[in-house]
Amino acid sequence: MAIHHHEGDLPASVKFEGSVAVDTETMGLSPFRDALCVVQLSDGKGDAHVVRLVRPDYNCPNLKALVANPRVLKIFHYARFDVGMIQQWLGAPCFPVYCTKIASRLARTYTDRHSLKELAKELVNVDMSKAQQSSDWGSDKLSDAQLAYAASDVLYLHEIKAKLDAMLQREGRTELAQACFDFLPVRAALDLSGWAEQDIFAHS
Repeated sequence: MAIHHHEGDLPASVKFEGSVAVDTETMGLSPFRDALCVVQLSDGKGDAHVVRLVRPDYNCPNLKALVANPRVLKIFHYARFDVGMIQQWLGAPCFPVYCTKIASRLARTYTDRHSLKELAKELVNVDMSKAQQSSDWGSDKLSDAQLAYAASDVLYLHEIKAKLDAMLQREGRTELAQACFDFLPVRAALDLSGWAEQDIFAHS
């Protein structure tokens, strides 16, 4: 496994074809208050690319082009949050997307544990550490521990997706899951437009 650390943008020489696992690190959970600081990516073959973004300009044309590329599937865990952060801070659309959390909720109805840590442990036999989850991602220099943590959040998403896809197919929920994935960019846009807490599909 190799972790490639980049400042400001993904190098033009780094290409992803077909799909890419993506995760973000932020200063908090509010897309309006808390800045997007780091985006990490992996092609699922063992390497990770960790991009520390330079604020407030977010001059990262290569990264923006990648997330907006309709020919590359972006694999997230809890895509609703990450896609919203990307829309808010990079000003870039992000599609098509796949969310392992939604896939898990639809396929693994025998449990209420759908965190990435739980998925990694059950589906790919990896015990992930979350020790750096609440560290200062806005720092001018990322520590080795932060880089390792960021990388771990994307290294296994392709393998987890493959296991979940098989379960979704077995349970006859593949099309339902795909419809949810297709809606995710809209769900993120609704969050950013003021409907984060309201169920607009509810009767009252």
